[in-house]
Amino acid sequence: MASLFLYFFYFLLLQFPLFISAQTYTNITLGSSKSTLDENPYWTSPSGDFAFGFHPHQDLFLLATWYAKIPVNTIVWTANEGKPVERGAKIELTSNGVLSLSTSNGTEIWKAKVNDNSQVAYAAMLNTGNFVLSTAESEVVWATFEHPTDTLLPNQILDFTKQADTKFSSRVSEDNYTIGKFELELQSDGNLVFYTIARPTERRNEPYWASNTVDNGTQLVFNQSGDIYLTLRSGGIRSLSSERPLSTEDYYQRATLDYDGVFRQYTYPKTSPRNGSWSTSWSVPQDICRSSFGNYGSGVCGFNSYCRQNENQRPECLCPPGYSYIDPNNTFNGCKPNFVQQVCETDERRRVDGFVMQELFGTDWPFAVNEWFNPVNEEWCKETCLKDCFCAAAISHEDDCWLKKFPLSRGFMIPNSNRIALIKVGNSSAERIPSTTVVYNEKKEVNRTWILLGSLLLGISVFVNLLLLVYSACYKKQIKTQTAATHTNGQNLRSFTYEELDEATDGFKEQLGQGACSTVYKGVLDSGYLVAVKRRNVELEVGEEEIEILSDLAYECYQQKALDLLVVNDEAAKNDLKCLEGIVKVAL
Repeated sequence: MASLFLYFFYFLLLQFPLFISAQTYTNITLGSSKSTLDENPYWTSPSGDFAFGFHPHQDLFLLATWYAKIPVNTIVWTANEGKPVERGAKIELTSNGVLSLSTSNGTEIWKAKVNDNSQVAYAAMLNTGNFVLSTAESEVVWATFEHPTDTLLPNQILDFTKQADTKFSSRVSEDNYTIGKFELELQSDGNLVFYTIARPTERRNEPYWASNTVDNGTQLVFNQSGDIYLTLRSGGIRSLSSERPLSTEDYYQRATLDYDGVFRQYTYPKTSPRNGSWSTSWSVPQDICRSSFGNYGSGVCGFNSYCRQNENQRPECLCPPGYSYIDPNNTFNGCKPNFVQQVCETDERRRVDGFVMQELFGTDWPFAVNEWFNPVNEEWCKETCLKDCFCAAAISHEDDCWLKKFPLSRGFMIPNSNRIALIKVGNSSAERIPSTTVVYNEKKEVNRTWILLGSLLLGISVFVNLLLLVYSACYKKQIKTQTAATHTNGQNLRSFTYEELDEATDGFKEQLGQGACSTVYKGVLDSGYLVAVKRRNVELEVGEEEIEILSDLAYECYQQKALDLLVVNDEAAKNDLKCLEGIVKVAL
């Protein structure tokens, strides 16, 4: 009789979600929109407990649903797979009834998928935290409760018999709401199962927790009283919690598949929303560090790390000696070695040089085993791993020795255990990159030859370039000196050869004027200056006496190294002093 009463009681509890549509809410009409640029870029429920719209997130915005009355503004649902949008984005309920998310340039990046035959008339943010799209007849055709992301709220149900999502995923980390590697699903066989997923694909690894309700479970219910349970085909229920639920009248409540893979129910006191905090009522699995994750993946923590349950019953990911976090801001992402990996040398001494074994008590990586030896002692186990270039760590326990390969995976701490993890790490001398094999040495010798040859050619090239540079500098200096000596005569005079004047005047072509004994021509120098060239033709009738005088004058000029002044660099005069035709001086 008592059992019958209990079933009837839970039957009444199941009816609470049916009354959701009867609650008060404010319609969001077609054509309404919210932008990240708005002062209040969201719609709130009538009670003010929930908001739907744009939530600030690291200089970006998430389209989300969140608890609006508590300081932490806990997000319980996200659109667009948790990917944030930039400033200027807009969420709009179009005139056609489409709930659409677009970027600042108007590109649609997400929309609520509604049956093509359904005509949306309005939207509403309900007091339950459910954001819905409804027809004019108040029929809900789309709801956030039907498409959970990582959280369930009171009055929310997963039912595989209906056309709604019966699975959801964790987020990547505390501040990253994109899809993580853990997944909860109420399967069509009635079994509630938790998996790890090989992202970015959808391939599932072996389940790490299951309700064991195959062919019996039908619904996962989070009712108005705060109880979470599975309904069974046999007519009963299976509660996921052994604790007595707290009232939803006094506490905000949610159930979240956290980024560490644990499904937890949280409560937050409504009486002190400004000073309260979320408390965990119960969780499954209770010790995820010891959960079995099968033969693939890294488990709770990333590769080369191990899991420890802290005093708050939450997993912590730690790095073994000689390793550090890949991302200090996300310790669940694994660890990396701080030393150069051991190389498989043929010489055993060279192989172990620079490496030591460090002990870590009560820790094991039960998978990724290369070898299992028995019976051996700890010292033998340590030396064997040190010499084995494929061994990253060894586990010594009584007479057993397990050699572990790199990377280490699915490790965890075992309290009060006498197991000893022996971690191979590099000491200070291991920071170098060691040589490996004879073949490698031969290649290195060939490379050394090419390096020497290249260095020699480079040295010769530099030497030749230096010689050319010195020669060029000396040559320029010599030319400058010769030019100064040849063309400078006094401070304001410049001497020109007959050929230079002939070129400047274009063959004495343009006549400017003519005097009794000379003619003036227009000329242009190489520098661009316009000059007047005065040409004086002197026709001499000389006899023997005049020739003797001119010869003496030329010889005197020659002795004083002033012959160039006499002939004014006239090449014809130089060749034949006996036929001196003229001396020309031009003042600039």
